[in-house]
Amino acid sequence: MTQPTPARREGSDPLSIDLPGLDLLAHAVAAAGRGWHVFPLRPGDKRPAGHAERNCPGTGRCAGGHKTPEQRATTDPDLLAAAWTHAPYNIGIATGPSGLLVVDLDTLKESDEKETPDGVALFEALCERAGQAVPLTHRVRTARGGMHLYFTQPDGVRLGNTAGRLGRHIDTRGWGGYVVAPGSTTPDGTYEILDDRPPVPLPDWLRTALTAPRETTPTPAPALAVALGGGTRAAEVALERETAAVRSAQEGGRNAQLLASARAVGRFVAWGDIPRHVAEEAFQAAGETSGLTASECRSTIRSALDWSIRTARPRPAAA
Repeated sequence: MTQPTPARREGSDPLSIDLPGLDLLAHAVAAAGRGWHVFPLRPGDKRPAGHAERNCPGTGRCAGGHKTPEQRATTDPDLLAAAWTHAPYNIGIATGPSGLLVVDLDTLKESDEKETPDGVALFEALCERAGQAVPLTHRVRTARGGMHLYFTQPDGVRLGNTAGRLGRHIDTRGWGGYVVAPGSTTPDGTYEILDDRPPVPLPDWLRTALTAPRETTPTPAPALAVALGGGTRAAEVALERETAAVRSAQEGGRNAQLLASARAVGRFVAWGDIPRHVAEEAFQAAGETSGLTASECRSTIRSALDWSIRTARPRPAAA
């Protein structure tokens, strides 16, 4: 965050601050007062403000290398004031540095079949199956009517992001991710606090559900799962390279890049070198970092990996 000139309303006192920006500043300061690290999102949007890694000028705060939104997030009131008096930015909370694990319970999409349970209903069912009550913790209503449940990260663990691991329409945000903070507004509505109590520790049963090993996606044929020399390392390199390409994709080409990159890695999922959930979570985090919405990422990643697994050739033929 630099030290920009405060935004002004047309015809107003030159020292006055734009009222929407002032209100959002109050919300940003309130979040920082809880010890949560915040950063600006584009006004009226859920995407981070500022430049992408590909367009990094290498100056200012990026003089030592590009700073991601997670790295730029701060609790410094002077930096917050400098940003939110410049423009009415929405507010992002970097969940990892804030010590948070947020469970995102999403609403249904137009493509969902009728009577499909939404994220809230699925989470309630998940709690019932675990023999647990729905946790009472800090809750935020999202712009589209979903819900964010805030928990503190477990000691000694750095939980990252997940997409659908707990169930369809249920994602989590930890290290490497962020959530839109209360007070932020998009065309769908405003993010509002439903329960202002402090976040409680992540329940042990939820931690277990998020960290327990998962079975590798079955491969189309035994021959595809034969691990040749260097196969696993090649898969890791491909995943690192393709997620980096997604994170640095420019506006207008992000979804196409996500589709192409997920398809490129999909063959390694088909061969058994990468568990499907690992690829999904890595691309979900990369896609959201680039500015795509969570739902856009989920749909594109699912389609890309399904295509790759369906069309993958045996490893020798694809070499």
